[in-house]
Amino acid sequence: MKNVHVSILQLDVSDRKESNLSNLSEQMKKIKDFSPDFTVLGEMFNCPYDISCFKDFSESEDSGITVKYLSSLAKEYSTVLIGGSIPENDNGKIFNTSFVFSKEGKIIGKHRKVHLFDVNLRRETHEVTFKESIVLSPGNSATVIDTDICPIGVCICYDARFPELTRKMALMGAQIVFIPAAFNNITGPAHWELTMRSRALDNQLFVCACSTALNSSFTYHSYGHSMAIDPWGKVLSSLEYENGILNVELDLELISEIRSKLPLLKHRREEVYSW
Repeated sequence: MKNVHVSILQLDVSDRKESNLSNLSEQMKKIKDFSPDFTVLGEMFNCPYDISCFKDFSESEDSGITVKYLSSLAKEYSTVLIGGSIPENDNGKIFNTSFVFSKEGKIIGKHRKVHLFDVNLRRETHEVTFKESIVLSPGNSATVIDTDICPIGVCICYDARFPELTRKMALMGAQIVFIPAAFNNITGPAHWELTMRSRALDNQLFVCACSTALNSSFTYHSYGHSMAIDPWGKVLSSLEYENGILNVELDLELISEIRSKLPLLKHRREEVYSW
């Protein structure tokens, strides 16, 4: 099997949805020659990561301009598009949702963030207080989607801190887990790389973690540092804080090779772990 091409788009986010979609369009032009099999965006890429914005920026699956725009881009560039996440409005309930589109522009799955980010963090001069549950409702399922390339898992940011979720996706057959995210400047330096490498290593699969870029004018400062990690836990490539693109090639045969030499999943003993 040929190597799988993945484009990770770490996008600047403004307080205007139209500008965010325009920026996405400009960045998509830059990956055309790479011809990615998969393209992934960051968490809340069309909206400031601010609970005061989620309701106003929210849109439905059926009539939202972002969903339609993502569909058209997936078709235009013939790429499976993991559309970061957006505030999804479903009959008045707001979810942090990642829509996934086929190369033909059809919705083939979606993940609603399961674990809501309700925290009060302080470190040196930095403080982050955030409570998604004030506005957002949680999703209730692990998400694995069959594509014509391979099965993929999708989770969103804080979801990655719960190893059970990624493990379930691995057991459901996911070979690549895509993680739209927006860690901050307290959790990012301490935990971002560690968390993403751990999820790849524990489950012996590829992880592609896509953040939004840092916008220092917002109250919430995204850490950036989007990266791709292989099943051995090795960082293949990464960005820093800026608006940018990461093009990576993934050799899916590495999954079976590593699992045969170090059969972690095979050696699991569920009877010991059950409560």
